[in-house]
Parts: sequence; structure tokens; C-alpha cells
Amino acid sequence: MAEVYLNGRYAGTVQDAAAFAQRFVEHRRKGAMPPKVNVHLNKTGDIEVETGGGRLVRPLIVVREGKPMLTEKHVKQLQKGELNWEQLVKEGVIEYLDAGEEENALVAFTEEELSPKHTHLEITPLAIIGLCTSLVPYANFSPPARVNMGSKNQKQAVGLYVSNFHLRTDMDVNILNTPQTPLVRSIMHSISEYDKHPAGQNVVVAVMSYQGYNMEDAIVLNKSSLERGFGRSTYFRPLKAEELRYSGGLVDEIGIPDKDVKGYKSEHDYRYLEQDGIIFPEAQVKEGDIAIGKTSPPRFLSSIDQYNLSLDTRRESSVGLSHGEEGIVDLILLTENAEGNRLVKVKVRDTRLPEIGDKFTSRHGQKGVVGLIVPEADMPFSASGIIPDIIFSPHGIPSRMTISHLIEMLAGKVGALKADFVDGTIFSAEPEDRLRQELLRLGFRENGVEMMYNGHSGEAYQAKIFIGDMYYLKLKHMVANKIHARARGPIQLLTRQPTEGRAKEGGLRLGEMEKDTFVAHGASLLLKERFDSDRTVIPICEECGMVAVHDAYRNKSYCVTCGEGAQIDFIEISYAFKLIMDEMKSLCIYPKLVLKRKW
Repeated sequence: MAEVYLNGRYAGTVQDAAAFAQRFVEHRRKGAMPPKVNVHLNKTGDIEVETGGGRLVRPLIVVREGKPMLTEKHVKQLQKGELNWEQLVKEGVIEYLDAGEEENALVAFTEEELSPKHTHLEITPLAIIGLCTSLVPYANFSPPARVNMGSKNQKQAVGLYVSNFHLRTDMDVNILNTPQTPLVRSIMHSISEYDKHPAGQNVVVAVMSYQGYNMEDAIVLNKSSLERGFGRSTYFRPLKAEELRYSGGLVDEIGIPDKDVKGYKSEHDYRYLEQDGIIFPEAQVKEGDIAIGKTSPPRFLSSIDQYNLSLDTRRESSVGLSHGEEGIVDLILLTENAEGNRLVKVKVRDTRLPEIGDKFTSRHGQKGVVGLIVPEADMPFSASGIIPDIIFSPHGIPSRMTISHLIEMLAGKVGALKADFVDGTIFSAEPEDRLRQELLRLGFRENGVEMMYNGHSGEAYQAKIFIGDMYYLKLKHMVANKIHARARGPIQLLTRQPTEGRAKEGGLRLGEMEKDTFVAHGASLLLKERFDSDRTVIPICEECGMVAVHDAYRNKSYCVTCGEGAQIDFIEISYAFKLIMDEMKSLCIYPKLVLKRKW
């Protein structure tokens, strides 16, 4: 007797579990049951039937006695359009398996592998990986971890994310100005219509060292390639202001603030605003410049103030460019929000040329930052006069074993010389031997290496350099969005410590581990300097150990508990410590400070 569970709940018992599961599957294949209901005979001998939504199911070709149910006749009918996917599922040629039912299946990878034991066949070997992973060419020549990394990197690439980007006000958007479709492509590039939203460019890559500037995964870029448009992108960022309504009939007002407004900046900050208080298109703006002028009613209104006629003390609440931002005003949108309040959006664009520190990657998880930008005259060149766009470090290959990176360079070279695309689909790509023969036929060395010359001296390098074409992606992680430094600046109201985050001109936090490194170096003065961001001097009573009072006007100190005769000492502590003592007092805990003389 075996128990049957439906979506995890007990449903009854059956005599023969294996026969029940077999009968269940046959009924489903005949169309007597929905195609996405699955049955699983588990290790305890019980039956689990799953019908719930949200399960991951995948289609497989049904195999009977070592032969697939999908025949040549079916394929011809599909090609003619006489048959479709749903009909194949209804006929029981293709069925959907979930993770549970797959435990009882033996799936063949290719038709040649089929044996009488097999129950299913993959529709295509490509189906075992996801959409982004299937865009990685020659992926079966690299370790799974690297292929996975290459898949993730493609999601961060700068490209054309949507064709109507100029009408949208999305946050933090990058558009590649001249995207290209890859020379080495997989079948998924055609299926997903990758040509409509490409996210990279074809470049000439040489695998060699360049004066140490491309060590540790860094890459060296050709300055002329950047000037011709390689990696040039546009960054868009919207600024938003709305006229909010407050209680008592008070509202925000979008317009040029008057000089008597509390917090008025300067005429220079408002110089780009037109009569309606909104900036004009194509204005060149930098940090601190106001894009939308706005004033708001006073923040704290007491009951007396509400009836007061002097409500002219409005406060300045304009929207401007944050710290470190600059660009050109691209689009101004005037509309209303859901509540019917006036809403103004200003989109700022900024042209981004690749600079030192920007992140680039191939489709094989070989990511790296720009270490140096070299004038074309100083770049190495081949005997045929080809100058690489990127110099890639040879040390990135041996330990990572990304052979697909090297094969793509070879295939890209063939594709560029032949003026044709090369198929790099996983498990069914153009064989390497054929690429080598084709390269030889085109008048190049079959192993992809060439004689190259030093750009400085013109001397030939002793070693032959591996050089080819490949598809490189610029990632959204750019120095311009991340660079951050601070000396003095704003502090938080509560803790008196520096504010947090780059946009708020925040401090750079020195954590526990960073402190340990300075301790190990014996850098005591640096530590002292770093740990006094919220230094404060407070009076302490020696008798009761509580915080005393210092009257700066009369230059007198006294203790609230012990009176005026108590010995008061000034000590230097962190304001955060003073704050926690105050919080302890609110819990009726007595935080007594016992002072000792330094001498």
C-alpha cells in the first residue's frame, strides 16, 4: 500500500504505486488530464501529485523503447505549418516535467545517446541553460562558474534597453550610442531578436602585457578607438518636483523663489530658471544648479501660526543636481500625479566616454577595469597594420580556463575576414578545426597568432601575439557614478557623525577591520584623527559621575545633582557615547562615569 498526496495533502492510498504513476502519465499523454499536472514516485514509495502554480516545468520529447516520439514526419509538418506546439503536447509527443517527476526520468542529451532505458530526450541541448547563458558563444568550452558569470555580466551591459527611452523618465539609465550585433553568435541571438536591442561592440583584442598596466584583470584601451565611438554611452537621470497639498489649504509652489524665502540660495543658482520656475532644454548644468524652483509652506505649524496672517515665511525646497552630477537638460515633462497635483520632471543626460576605472567584460566572465588609455601611436601593431582596440592580460586565462574566450577571438577573426557571422551555439557550434582551416585559407596563421611590433620602438616582439576579434560589453559600473571623497561636510542631527552615502556628501566609514589594519601598522595618530568625527567635550561631576552643566555666558559650571560646590572636569568623548548615556537615563539607568587622573 502506498499513500497518495495531492499538493502535499493526503488524498488516499493505492495498491501498486509504480503502476499508478505509469497509468497516470499515460492518461496525461492521451489528453485525459491537463498537461502541467505531474506525478512523482518518491524514495519512500509514496505518490506525490502536483498541480500548483509557480512550479518550474520544462518540455521534453517522450521516448518509447529507445525511440523518440517526435519523428521526421512531425518535423516536416512543423516546417510546413501543418502542426504546432500545442498539438504536439496533446498528442503526447512532448510533455512537461517538473523537478519531482524529473527524478523518475532518464533524459538523453542527444538522439545518438538513446538506449531502451531512456524515458525522454532533450528538444535541444541548448534547453538546459537559460536565455542569457545561451547567448554565451562556445560556452561548453568553459567551466560552469565562468559561463554563469558571463551570463550575469550581460545583464549589466550598457545597450538599448527600450526603443522609446527618449520619452521615458526612468531612473539611472544608460544607452550605448553605437551598439553592434556580435560576429560570433548563437541560435538564441536570432530567436530573441538580439539585433533589436544589442549591448556591446566588436573590437580587435590582443592577448599580451603592456608595461604592467593590464595586470590584475585590467585592460588597456586604444585612445583612438574611444574617439571613434568605442564604449561611448549616454547616462540619463530624472529630477522630479510636485506641488504637494498640506492641511489648512497650504500648497507647494513651483516658480522662482523670492529673496525673502527662508533658505534662499543665490541668483547664480537660479540663473537657468525661466518665468515658470523650470529650466530650459539643452541647458548645461553642474552640481548645485537648480532645475526646478519650488517653495513650500513652513515645516512646523503650531495652532497659533495657522491663524496668523504672516504666512509669507515660506521655505526654499527647489530641486537641483546632486553632489558630483552634471549634464545637459534633455527633456522636460509637465503633467499631473494621481491626486491631480502638478508634477514636473526634468531629464538630464550626460555623455560618458570610457575612462580609467570603467568596467568592461567579454561574454565569458572575463571582466576587468580600464587600467590605461594609450594613444594609437604607442599601441602595438601587426605586420598587416592592425592596431588592437583592447589589450587583454594573458594571465586571465590559465587559472580560469575560459577557452571559449580564446575560441571566440579566433571565430571573430574568421567572421571579420569572411564578412559573415559564425555560429557559436553551445554544443553545436562551428568546430575549431574548421575555423583554423578557414583562417589558413584567408592568408593568416591557423592558430590565430601574428607577428607584432612595439609601438614605441617599432621593434618586432620576440613572441608571437594571439590577436582576434571579439564582442566586448561596457558595464553600467562607471567611475563617474562611484567616485567619492570628502574632507569636512554635513553631519547627522542625532549622532553628529558624518552623513551616509555619496549623494549626501557622506563620510567614508572606517570599520572594525580597517581599524585593525591601522593598529597592526602602529598608525596611532591616524587612528586618533579618524576616530574623532563626532568628538565632543562635556563637563562631568567627579562626585556623582553624571553630566554637569556649563554656563558659558557666566563662565560657571555646576552639577544638577550635587550643586555648585562639586568638582567639574571637562572630558573629551564621542558624541555617540554621550547619546547612549542619555538614552540610558531615559530608561532610569544611572550611567556613572568614574574619572581617573592622567598623571
